[in-house]
Amino acid sequence: MNRFSRPRRLSTVLFLIGGIILFILLLPGIGIWTIVDAGHVGVVTKFGAVDRVVNPGIVLKLPFVEGVYSMETRTQKEQVDALAASKDLQQVKSTIALNFHLRGEKAVDVYQNIGEEYTDRIIAPAVQEAFKSTTSKFTASDLIGKREEVKQIAFAELKERLGKYNIIVDDFNIVNFSFSQEFNDAIEQKTIAEQNKEKAEVEAQTALIQAQGQAEAQKKLKDSGSLSPEYLQFLAIQKWDGKLPLSTNGNPFIQIPTNK
Repeated sequence: MNRFSRPRRLSTVLFLIGGIILFILLLPGIGIWTIVDAGHVGVVTKFGAVDRVVNPGIVLKLPFVEGVYSMETRTQKEQVDALAASKDLQQVKSTIALNFHLRGEKAVDVYQNIGEEYTDRIIAPAVQEAFKSTTSKFTASDLIGKREEVKQIAFAELKERLGKYNIIVDDFNIVNFSFSQEFNDAIEQKTIAEQNKEKAEVEAQTALIQAQGQAEAQKKLKDSGSLSPEYLQFLAIQKWDGKLPLSTNGNPFIQIPTNK
């Protein structure tokens, strides 16, 4: 009797252990527990209503009664394409990049008031509005020349807009500005005109300096009595363009001095 009862008890124990292991493995499937990852908080709902917030780790819950929704509190990245008009009514396109995070202790409010799709519902529209509001204060040329100032104004406005929803903006950057082809052509023509103007001014200044130098040199020669007829003839030859004059009044065009 004892010989047969021991194997039966062993089989029963093994069966129970196997059943417990199987039950544990099936627990997630029947919704008794779940895991909240690091960098997140869990929002627990009971019959659809927000009940409490739980920290990262294993969370026990009542099947079919409670639900756990994970809300990320780490810094996240987002890019938004924005379209607006400048102060002088030029169309402006830009890509805005930002880093943000949820205020951890208020994640339940974000879930309750906005939901899990807060990026599409709140962040993207807020970026668009902040960009439109800022670009309307600057001309298209100033948007390029005062880019850092534009960034800081838009950054401050976006922080204020999203802060109301417990979303903290950590960093903000205007990746680029894009304008219409007509505006780009006008800027290019203006740049070329300015370059030509600067070149002409430099050339005029150079010519003036050279003329002043020559005048000063001739004055010194005259004052010193060294401005001889031969030297004046030399200067005339230096400036000659190779064309003979139509009339020389009977005198040779180039007078060659003779030794007496």
